[in-house]
Amino acid sequence: MLLLLSTAKARNCSPCICEYLEETWSWKVDCSSLGLVEIPPLVSAHIRILHLQNNRLTTVLPGTLDILWNVKELDLSNNPWNCDCSILYLKQWLEDSHPASLANATCATPAPLQMKAVSQLSGNELDGCRKPLPITCLDFLWRDLVLILMAIFVLIFASCILHYSKKLVHQVSRKPQSCEIPLLQTHELETQKVRKRR
Repeated sequence: MLLLLSTAKARNCSPCICEYLEETWSWKVDCSSLGLVEIPPLVSAHIRILHLQNNRLTTVLPGTLDILWNVKELDLSNNPWNCDCSILYLKQWLEDSHPASLANATCATPAPLQMKAVSQLSGNELDGCRKPLPITCLDFLWRDLVLILMAIFVLIFASCILHYSKKLVHQVSRKPQSCEIPLLQTHELETQKVRKRR
C-alpha cells in the first residue's frame, strides 16, 4: 500500500508523499497533516526523513518502527498520544533509536498525564503495564510448608544442642577435679590415722 519505494525521484506513496534524496540515496517521507490514525506500513529501511506530525496517531504497534534504522529526522509532534501501556514500544524505540524526537511526543490521554512528554513517563505512570504473576493457593501452601519444615529443623537442632550441653555439664560436675584428688587422699589418710589411734 504505502512506500513501495523504488529508484524513482519522487512518487506519491499514498497517502504520503515520498521524495528520493540523491545525495544520501535515501527517502524523505511526508505523512504530515493527513489525519492518520495509524502509521502506514513502512517497507523501506532507506527512509532518512519521516514526518508524521499533525495527525491523529494515538499509539504505534510494536515492530512498526523497527525497519527505520537509517532515519535521521523524525517528527511525531502534535499527535494525541495515548500514554497507557501501548505507548511503551514507542517510548523505548525512541529512547534507543531517536532520542531527539522523544521530546516532541506528548501525552493527550489519560487525563492525569495530559501534556506530559512521553520522555518523562516513569514507572509510576506505567505501573499497570507490569503483568502480575498469578498466585495460587498451592503457591502459599508450598511456601508455608517449607517455612514450617525449616522451623521444625531449627527446633530439633536447638533441642539437640541443649541436650548435649546438659550432658556435658553433668559429666563435668560428676568428675573430680585433678586438684581435688590429692586433698581427698590426704583427708583419707588422716581419717585412717585417727581411727588407728582409737
